[in-house]
Amino acid sequence: MTFPERFSHLPEYAFPRLRRLLDAHAPGGDVIQMTIGEPRHPFPRWILDEIASHADGFGKYPPNEGTPALLAAIAAWLQRRYGVTVDPATDVTVLNGTREGLFNAAIALCPETVRGRKPVILTPNPFYQVYAVAALTLGAEAVYVPATTETGHLPDYAALPAEILDRVAIAFLCSPANPQGAVADGAYWRRLIALAEKHDFRIFADECYSEVYRDDPPPGALQVARAMGADPERVVIFHSLSKRSNLPGLRSGFAAGGPRSIAAIRQLRAYAGAPLPLPLQHAAERVWADEAHVDESRTLYRRKYAIAQDVFAGHPQIEVPDAGFFLWLPVEDGEAAALKLWRQTGVRVLPGAYLSRDVDGVNPGHGYIRVAMVAEEEEMQRGLTAIRDCLYHTRDT
Repeated sequence: MTFPERFSHLPEYAFPRLRRLLDAHAPGGDVIQMTIGEPRHPFPRWILDEIASHADGFGKYPPNEGTPALLAAIAAWLQRRYGVTVDPATDVTVLNGTREGLFNAAIALCPETVRGRKPVILTPNPFYQVYAVAALTLGAEAVYVPATTETGHLPDYAALPAEILDRVAIAFLCSPANPQGAVADGAYWRRLIALAEKHDFRIFADECYSEVYRDDPPPGALQVARAMGADPERVVIFHSLSKRSNLPGLRSGFAAGGPRSIAAIRQLRAYAGAPLPLPLQHAAERVWADEAHVDESRTLYRRKYAIAQDVFAGHPQIEVPDAGFFLWLPVEDGEAAALKLWRQTGVRVLPGAYLSRDVDGVNPGHGYIRVAMVAEEEEMQRGLTAIRDCLYHTRDT
């Protein structure tokens, strides 16, 4: 039995590649994991009581789209956070985290043809791998647009030829960006939404890092689209409790957008989705309603930003981002740097090329490593100091 040919082009997932690169070599010190973006801050412990008090719900089939109470809690959060009013009955659907949502939403909303031709799906490069997999699954043409220092680490979709833009069905945009931490400001969103209006495509705004920031909260795509008076179906946003509330294992997220978009996503999930168990929906309802634990976690991240700035002071080529919890550190060769770091210090980081795609022989992640700032502060400081001393000590400062 063979797989469809298009799946032969799937990029290998980053972490098996990393294990193949590093695991044949002994670590050069105590192992410090700085590869995966798994939040390690405390989650609100009262969630355990919330799940236990609704445990009888494990004996019932949960609604795919979410309970009315959970949908209302999400709508209330969108109003508090962005000043956006949505109808929880028609404009929101619950997801099993953003990865599942981004993938299934593409299946639900990407047409078979655009103006009679093969559809295009735009993705930043570097990118979250599910964007590319969604395009390949659909048989669409994935167009990888560099998000580099020159473009502010966000893709310049407007620079694409009109022939491509006229075939676009979906444009993915992650803000704050993974891995660079770049934030799409209001002006960026307005330009992208205007481009989507002109060429009639949807924007999938992956905003799962929206609550991890230093100073100002990042604007939201739906917030800007509403202020512009754009087509209500133009933007679909995706959020989860994984980063916001340090609950990646809860698998609770949502999509919000125009009623036709949400109806299509709900219809597909009725057949192919895995609904969130009722006790977890009750817990998520309370978590979306609480901001105290989010503020506490953000305070910890601000201290980590400060640690990173202190460790890399005097290295002007290193930028500490305004949001997210990754450092995107420039090196000559990401694989060589990751291997050297592992063998000499025991610090484990991810080569940037593993998050990017070669286009015309150029991989925009080749000269970077991604470092996750998720560990406890003392361990993180040791890891960053080891990175500095191993990879940057000979550089001019």
